Amino acid sequence: MSSQAATAPPTGVGPLLREWRRRRRRSQLELALEAGVSARHISFLETGRSNPSREMVIGLAANLEMPLRDRNELLIAAGYAPEYRELAYEDPDLEPVRAAIDQVLAGHDPYPALVVDRHWELVTANRGLGLLTAGVAPHLLEPPANALRLALHPEGLPPKMLNLGEWRHHILARLERHARVSGDPALATLLEELRGYPGEEVDEATVTAAHDVFVPFRMRAEDGTELSFFGTISTFGTALDVTVAELSIESFFPADDATAAACRAFAPR
Repeated sequence: MSSQAATAPPTGVGPLLREWRRRRRRSQLELALEAGVSARHISFLETGRSNPSREMVIGLAANLEMPLRDRNELLIAAGYAPEYRELAYEDPDLEPVRAAIDQVLAGHDPYPALVVDRHWELVTANRGLGLLTAGVAPHLLEPPANALRLALHPEGLPPKMLNLGEWRHHILARLERHARVSGDPALATLLEELRGYPGEEVDEATVTAAHDVFVPFRMRAEDGTELSFFGTISTFGTALDVTVAELSIESFFPADDATAAACRAFAPR
């Protein structure tokens, strides 16, 4: 097991605050200036010589751009109740969110789009995703299906991908960045797993030298058609619920006319 995955997360409000400050590469002085307090006070909070108020915890967490889930954990470590609720995706109170997501997914048809949580587990998707997943091993699609595992597992998309090396580099670099800035051990474990799957090793310079605008996702469909997509990611920027804040909508757009035609043929309106 890697040292990243084996390292136990810090506990207590002081160690947690220090860990997040270091993840964000802020000095005590920089954080103090942003929070409107002294660097000495930040030092006292991190060492446990001072106890932060609830308002101070909320303010420091915001300055450190901590995810809502981690802000709640910081509050609990300081002895306060969580600030942000966490509802199940199926909760009736999230019906407007689900309706909005369904509208986005339906509007993107016939092109593939999916919704994932913070661990890239598949929450929902539109019909177009079936064009990408046709022929993959059924066990990879069983809940909770993981979009990144599906993309790199030997029984997933790799047998159909035409630029596996480029996308493997893209996925691993993205996941490594998220694992590092979040400190989430589940992401570190997933990263270790995905690195163990076979695939061509390419570096950033090779990828950027090969493309001018974006790195395409290229694959061969079941009928032999070569498909090329580029992707976008959307999130809920003003979410105050932990579940909603952790959702991402990943949408694929056709990079050429042949791909657009194949999508329309696969999922006609």
